[in-house]
Amino acid sequence: MNQSDRLDLTFAALADPTRRAILARLATGEASVGELAEPFAMSQPAISRHLKVLERAGLVSVDVDAQRRLRRLEPERLQEAAKWIERYREIFEQNYQRLDALLDELQGKRARSRRKK
Repeated sequence: MNQSDRLDLTFAALADPTRRAILARLATGEASVGELAEPFAMSQPAISRHLKVLERAGLVSVDVDAQRRLRRLEPERLQEAAKWIERYREIFEQNYQRLDALLDELQGKRARSRRKK
């Protein structure tokens, strides 16, 4: 799977507020499906479907511990998405800096023009 495909899966998984809340919970430590389902007004099968999307995106993994299947956050994919976003943030920041410089230059020309009159 190439980076573009991984980013597509990551952003699609992050598009849902329930999945983002699940990731936030997993950031505090491993949890079972039952534990993840507690704060939501939805069934465990519905939470399991959300978890499958997160697992497919590589954001969550499953660790079998005796009789429990614990979910764990996998931060590498989030870091990959954050790096992708950061590249574009830097590009936009550079564009804004050039725009600020242009505006400063235009305002300086306007001020000099007024003084000459």
